[in-house]
Amino acid sequence: MKIGFVSRYPPVHCGIAEYTKMLSSALKSLSYKIEVFVFSTMEAHKEPYEDVVDVYPCYMRFERDYSDLIDVLRDVKVDILHVQHEYGIYGCNRELIDALLTAKEESLAKAVGITMHTVDHPFSPRADETLKFQSWLNELDFVIVHSPLQEFELQIQGIDHSKVHRIPHGTLINPYLCMTRDELCESLKIECEFEGYILTVPGFLRKDKGIDVLLDALRSLRDLKFTLIIAGEPKDEEIVKILENSEFKTILIERYLSSDEILKTVALANAIVLPYKDKRSYSVSGILHLSMGSLKPIIGTRVPRLIEFYQHAPRLTVPPNDPRSLAEKIRWLIDNYDYALAYMTEVYSYAARTQWFRMASRHIKTYQRFL
Repeated sequence: MKIGFVSRYPPVHCGIAEYTKMLSSALKSLSYKIEVFVFSTMEAHKEPYEDVVDVYPCYMRFERDYSDLIDVLRDVKVDILHVQHEYGIYGCNRELIDALLTAKEESLAKAVGITMHTVDHPFSPRADETLKFQSWLNELDFVIVHSPLQEFELQIQGIDHSKVHRIPHGTLINPYLCMTRDELCESLKIECEFEGYILTVPGFLRKDKGIDVLLDALRSLRDLKFTLIIAGEPKDEEIVKILENSEFKTILIERYLSSDEILKTVALANAIVLPYKDKRSYSVSGILHLSMGSLKPIIGTRVPRLIEFYQHAPRLTVPPNDPRSLAEKIRWLIDNYDYALAYMTEVYSYAARTQWFRMASRHIKTYQRFL
């Protein structure tokens, strides 16, 4: 089976790129007969693409002309052509759908489909454009989503339910939990000086991550000591300034982290805090899956990105934008740490069930329906 992904790919700094890398690795681990190709954006510049698969950069971000992609496909025919779609990479352009249909019409691919990493609803800010794009998904052979919210939203919008396949985001079981803190700090190039409870917030530094809400929550817990590890590439200068002026001991890792580096960061923590704000769209957090595989207590907010966590550990969730509730939950976690670990058992079980090789196998079963 030859699988072609239309996606960003490392070294491009992007969650979709990391997702495609991990899915590609898992697919290739299932059988030597599986070949994976990535048709990627031309954003890596002089940095080499990581060599898990063959990468063909052949279009730009927000492309309106995919003729170069079609030309490459004439040389590299595939069985499955599969887009890893995110509105921040491909926009709402009809040209992407047309390119997939052209590839199938010219027998450059036997089946064409898309993973919608974000699904918009009528109250999303850009709904006029995105709902039109989502209506075109009926023209493809398959549509993959990660959460029940995404699945049902597309069905409500009229997408043929037989074309929509829910395959959860893959999970890595953290291989670095056996390392000492000194070893982890040395690997991450940070000082190994902590005080109190270590709380980690991994991922891109953006406003919607709720870091300001977390700081407000900790101000009402002054009788406790904390070390915050905030790790990720800055996407908002205001958030960086807030952290630099924080009155709490804060270790700020201000750069893009690979999945391995994020796993090392969360391995340092006593608990992981995901105080996300609602983005008014339906998606699933890759950081959540990296956190679940690290077998540490997690506190998260009740937002669509963390729907899986809410399903499996509702007592460890709080409303978004609510520092008081977040502070109460952090105190409860500290006072009942052993119980919280036991309560997380269902989350750890879900992490095991959604390991990457299992999700890759589900992708293969979906592909086989069209071959």
